[in-house]
Amino acid sequence: MNIIKLITPALCIAFTLSVCVSSAQVKKKTVAKKKLAATVKKAPPPPPFATDAEIADGKDLISKSGCLACHKLEDKLVGPAYTAIAAKYPHDQNSVNTLTEKVISGGSGVWGPVPMAPHPNISKDDANKMIKYILTLNTKNPPATAK
Repeated sequence: MNIIKLITPALCIAFTLSVCVSSAQVKKKTVAKKKLAATVKKAPPPPPFATDAEIADGKDLISKSGCLACHKLEDKLVGPAYTAIAAKYPHDQNSVNTLTEKVISGGSGVWGPVPMAPHPNISKDDANKMIKYILTLNTKNPPATAK
């Protein structure tokens, strides 16, 4: 009987210690995972698509030009809506270059049978800013902008 009285507390102590040790190991693994996640660096964001100044200049240039005779912000007029253009083209410099040339040289066939008249009086720099503004109107996938 004396042996049982001695073994029972010893077993209780051994069981308690084993539970504490295993619990501490689980906590160490969790902490290690958190530390690993914290040390993984995120990839730097891509360079900005357009600066805030370029976007504001583009919006201003459009409001002062004859663009609004054929285009509206959200509705098709003679030409496509600016939001439709923004949704169709990716936000990158290749799209800006392509659309800048279409503004200056004119184009046809992309949005229907009515051709877009050329605008040789708009400078390449101004057309570039106008296109950057238009492409930022895609609310489903807005580009990053610089400040």
